[in-house]
Amino acid sequence: MKSHYETNRQNWNERTPIHVRSRFYDLDGLRAGRNALLPIERAELGEVAGKSLLHLQCHIGDDTLSWARLGAQVTGVDFSDEAISVACGLRDELGLEARFICPNIYDLPDVLEEEFDIVFTSYGVLCWLHDVPRWAEIAASYVKPGGHFYLAEFHPLAVSVCDNGVEGETFRMTFPYFPQPEPVYCEPGPTYTDGESTTRTGTYEWPYSLGQVVTALCDAGLRIEFLHEHPCSAYPILPGMRKDDDGLWWRETNDLPLMFSIRARKDA
Repeated sequence: MKSHYETNRQNWNERTPIHVRSRFYDLDGLRAGRNALLPIERAELGEVAGKSLLHLQCHIGDDTLSWARLGAQVTGVDFSDEAISVACGLRDELGLEARFICPNIYDLPDVLEEEFDIVFTSYGVLCWLHDVPRWAEIAASYVKPGGHFYLAEFHPLAVSVCDNGVEGETFRMTFPYFPQPEPVYCEPGPTYTDGESTTRTGTYEWPYSLGQVVTALCDAGLRIEFLHEHPCSAYPILPGMRKDDDGLWWRETNDLPLMFSIRARKDA
């Protein structure tokens, strides 16, 4: 898997400057006080002031720093050194307390030996993981007894039809739903942000299913408190969606789960 992960890391290094200048990430708004978090995760995680929070796959750290602005003691992790460099620069520019480190998530136990009140990850994280059960074990190992793990992610059903998958009201499967041992190779191209800039490097991505994720978290010793499915999305995952004032994207007919969220607890 090392070659796959190195390809993906290079792709994310190429994405980072595109994302920094994009309207999608709106870093000028972040500098002006905007909170990058969406209402779903803020409502479902609740009060974070004074709590330690580990953010897995944090990218450029805008969400991590938004949790810091809400009073959390934050640590962000991402495998892209370019993204972590941007995150550190934003931290210093905004004068916030935050720690950022740059291992592959599967190597995180080699460099971090702590427990946190909250382990958080969100939106577009699972497709980069070849071993969801091992990811769940690692994530659970960082949750303090009595603490929480929280995931907000694109629904695998929506992911499986998102690539030009809607023709009128007919859905066409373009990406596998069920996990597979081999990844799907995606050619270089534009990222999910606005603009026409493209990467030079492709990506390797792995399908995941809802059942696989829930089972992995349970097997890792976490107790599921809720699993919610949402008819809205953090970005326009399907054609023809509209954006509300709260930053969430909706279809005209709310008949398809576009995201899901899980909160799980490690019992004391």
